[in-house]
Amino acid sequence: MTRYARRGVHGQTVEALARRILGGDIPEGATLDLVALQSELDVSLTALRESLKVLAAKGMVDARQKRGTFVRARGDWNLLDADVLRWQFEGGRTTEADRALLRNLAEVRAIIEPAAVRLAAQRRTESDLVALDEALRAMGEDHSDAGHAVEADLAFHRALLDATHNELLERMEMVIESGLAHRDRIVHSSPHSENPVPAHRAVLDAVREQDADAAEAAMRALLEQAGRDLDRIDDGDDDTKGPGAQ
Repeated sequence: MTRYARRGVHGQTVEALARRILGGDIPEGATLDLVALQSELDVSLTALRESLKVLAAKGMVDARQKRGTFVRARGDWNLLDADVLRWQFEGGRTTEADRALLRNLAEVRAIIEPAAVRLAAQRRTESDLVALDEALRAMGEDHSDAGHAVEADLAFHRALLDATHNELLERMEMVIESGLAHRDRIVHSSPHSENPVPAHRAVLDAVREQDADAAEAAMRALLEQAGRDLDRIDDGDDDTKGPGAQ
């Protein structure tokens, strides 16, 4: 999946429309007033129509004679598209739809990553271990902002998928990365989240030893820890809802 380029008026228009739809500001089934949107977004009608073509390709909008352009039902949206996931989570707020998608992501990770880490343990190369070591080292560094911790975590899971040497599993990082980054931003902004380093180190140690059973068990323990962090968010921990946790 190739990410949509976020450049120029066209890219900005696509993202503005996508976030309004994903955030519910333009609800499912709504018919779009193109003239009003053109004026509001201060773009040409041609640019607006080209932007809507991008969203149509992702299953978010459609056009019919006598009805015009309308927002399709959420069940038709391509939620596995990397752009759609990114737009869902980068809207500057954490909605109930975001939380539901995060819970869905946790279930998907529980299916994919334990199996993937077994392959990584069997197939990892020395260069894979170097990438994992570097990500874990970065994860353990003391940084005041959550952004560094988020990127280190993403690098670790990206390196694990790369270590499977399975081309399709490697591409899965594009599916989970946006949601994982959003989850990390919330979790790492909370002073009550668990230290992620020991759980990740246990995974890496098992991969290094090429112990597939231990690697799978360590990954399941890591995902259980991630689930506990999400439970704190769902339980209404005020610290995870502050301005820095969006």
